[in-house]
Amino acid sequence: MGLKSMLAKPLASIVRRKIDRWSREGIATQKRQFSLLAARLSHTAFGKEHGIGSGISVAEFRKRVPIRDYEALRPWMDRMVSGTPDVLWPGKPLYLAKTSGTTSGVKYIPITKESMPFHTSSARDALLCYIAETGRAGWLDGNLIFLSGSPVLEEKNGILSGRLSGIVNHHVPSYLRRNQLPSWETNCLDDWEEKVDRIARETIDKPMSLISGIPPWVQMYFDRVLQLSGKEHLREVFPNFELLVYGGVNFEPYREKMYQTIGAQIPSIETYPASEGFIAFQDRQSDPGLLMLLNSGIYYEFVPVSEYFSAQPVRLGIEEVELGVQYAVIMNTNAGLWGYSIGDTVKFISKDPYKIVVTGRIKHFISAFGEHVIGEEVERAMQEVCAVFSARTVEFTVAPQVNPESGLPYHEWLVEFDTAPDRQESFALALDAAMQKQNIYYRDLITGSILRPLKLSILPKGSFIAYMKRQGKLGGQNKVPRLSNDRSIADNILGHLNVP
Repeated sequence: MGLKSMLAKPLASIVRRKIDRWSREGIATQKRQFSLLAARLSHTAFGKEHGIGSGISVAEFRKRVPIRDYEALRPWMDRMVSGTPDVLWPGKPLYLAKTSGTTSGVKYIPITKESMPFHTSSARDALLCYIAETGRAGWLDGNLIFLSGSPVLEEKNGILSGRLSGIVNHHVPSYLRRNQLPSWETNCLDDWEEKVDRIARETIDKPMSLISGIPPWVQMYFDRVLQLSGKEHLREVFPNFELLVYGGVNFEPYREKMYQTIGAQIPSIETYPASEGFIAFQDRQSDPGLLMLLNSGIYYEFVPVSEYFSAQPVRLGIEEVELGVQYAVIMNTNAGLWGYSIGDTVKFISKDPYKIVVTGRIKHFISAFGEHVIGEEVERAMQEVCAVFSARTVEFTVAPQVNPESGLPYHEWLVEFDTAPDRQESFALALDAAMQKQNIYYRDLITGSILRPLKLSILPKGSFIAYMKRQGKLGGQNKVPRLSNDRSIADNILGHLNVP
């Protein structure tokens, strides 16, 4: 046992006890967070413009600060990005995390000296919880990969700016940096295909023990390692590979292929980081739920998805949530985000402690006919039917076809298979039946002859990577939207393939 793994065990026990203390008092913890945040907000331009005093109540805060997305908050964001101090948080941001918006173009999310430590300590605590639970710390003595965006930062009005994963790379503790791969030069590459190839070549003969990243891009790295090595399974190349850390998308559509590629079902940790803050992580191997980080400088609010688009949606604190209900996540943070809709949806599976699963994006849905199909439903239906037909997907997305050349409208499923089903028509019928079971409104549209059963369009290998490359979103924290309420993604993909 190496020195790092030996020292990690007592530290893991200490951190686990601290987490257990505040997580048992989630409601009180969140009340403290709100009081601390309101006190700082009162000293900002945003706080003064909204009449926020340090002792304001939650109810009064909600009256004065409406829910906003990035576009609605943009007037203050632009002032902050221009270098003006004390706009959304006292002083200037430490960093601006650059993300890709849809209607907003490039978005700049503030990271302050108060919020930055939680981006790194939360990832650390996820690993320490694993050590505390399992007693396994030997992976610390091997090589570690954090597949991330480039750590190269640019200056924007006196503030350093870059991708979140690249920013975090500057804060990796020195004791981990010694055995972190890839090299700094390789990590700085922008071209994702070249970067993955270089990472594979740099790591193929190293004792890799932990690999972390967004599942589709981790899979891309795994595939390249196997191509270069000529091996069938990753564990033949990396026999010490013990721990997979992932986040950013639902793992279920990728799970079977990834473990088949690895050659073993190794332990994994799911995390829920975002540029806006590190929201949750899986703290126990036996529990798929993610522990909400209620003690990390964020006061959360939750809006039932059914209320989200109403004029005055209900805003709930952690003490008011119910199990199994779909909620949109609203954040108030020590980075200066107020009433901020992150765009994600979650549901609680535990309230003691508070644990969630991520279910999709509030704007990624299909409701062309009032069906409001969400990401969790299509992923669950696909997983269920793939198991029956021994099929395995690489990636898929779903879009409505409102004006077909003939016949009734339908939902089109664009699917790239790793292992395609033998009976494609039967697969499509079973998938449609599974969707009707998931969403009663969709079922009513089918049985009422408003929609016809879904159309399955099977795409050639590499279709989604090619699409993401065309969008300039290959790799890093980017992912393919699972659903869209228009044809923009579907038509782009099909238009480049000439698929009828």
